[in-house]
Amino acid sequence: MDKRTSLFDKHVSLGAKMVPFAGFEMPVQYSGVTEEHFAVREKVGIFDVSHMGQFFVEGPSAKDLLQYVTTNNVDALENGKAQYTCLPNGRGGIVDDLIVYKMADEKYFVVVNASNIDKDWAHISKYNEKFGAKLTNASDEMSLIALQGPQASETLQKLTETDLSGLPYYHFTVGSVAGVSEVIISNTGYTGSGGFELYFKNEDALKIWEALTEAGQEYGLIPCGLASRDTLRLEKGFCLYGNDIDDTTSPLEAGLGWITKFDKDFVDKETFAKQKEEGATRKLVGFEMQERAIPRHDYPVVDTEGNVIGKVTSGTMSPMKSVGIGLAYVAKPHFKIGSEIFIQIRNKNVPAKVVKLPFV
Repeated sequence: MDKRTSLFDKHVSLGAKMVPFAGFEMPVQYSGVTEEHFAVREKVGIFDVSHMGQFFVEGPSAKDLLQYVTTNNVDALENGKAQYTCLPNGRGGIVDDLIVYKMADEKYFVVVNASNIDKDWAHISKYNEKFGAKLTNASDEMSLIALQGPQASETLQKLTETDLSGLPYYHFTVGSVAGVSEVIISNTGYTGSGGFELYFKNEDALKIWEALTEAGQEYGLIPCGLASRDTLRLEKGFCLYGNDIDDTTSPLEAGLGWITKFDKDFVDKETFAKQKEEGATRKLVGFEMQERAIPRHDYPVVDTEGNVIGKVTSGTMSPMKSVGIGLAYVAKPHFKIGSEIFIQIRNKNVPAKVVKLPFV
């Protein structure tokens, strides 16, 4: 039986198409992917992403534990700052990508992917045997709403006394929203159009959702589902766990060298350092179709001679560009910008070109 978020009944009443996703029944779309996509790019959209997992890591050894299990440098965090990072699996792959928030000197808030909650919890707990930090899995008690788009700030500002203009990207604060106190207000998102992610107790979900919906009406706010969230993140070249990164891909292959810091000790450090020195034999690249076609997950990528050189990990028709776009792992030397590659679609090799990310 799939779990339901606190907003399940609300989605149904709004006519959302519900689908099973990562162990939850989630809204995949409301009015349509394209309309929702453009609302976020040009105005403002609201997403229920309460299926995501939330852990608290506390105590004198909290930082040391996170420093060891993640690739990014936790020392770079000050109170009120967040960091994108990943958990290496000890075999040169990725357990998950996640965001670490520094709440206080000995208190961190960690947000993980819905499909990986149990896996991540087990992984971090295994290493914590050595560190002894206090771990709390708050995933079932917390809800998460993402308010995304150029008018997200104006919409949210109506409902909070927190000065949102003073909250830079990847920073957060704890404040009151729509009369609900203790809301984590974070300037983060997965759409590339700016906006905020709000974390709070389940019982406040409906109140906050309805207040945001009303506040955003004058800006054209509409509810958005997982399908538009996917097209939005893909246009910006953001990785999706299970597609573009997984237990078999390294951060360096995935273009996540920027979150892999070698000035500290961490799981898989030696493996990644060697890979960095020798250079990856395959890399995740962005590509655009040169003919009208839609690339899909797992389609083979071939060279001019028809030899398989990789596979598509994510693909869609870009609503903004009206061309097929995708991410794929391709073998050296085909990952250079401008390289000509072919995507195998129903036994036909359709030409594509490696391009610089983001697509838009």
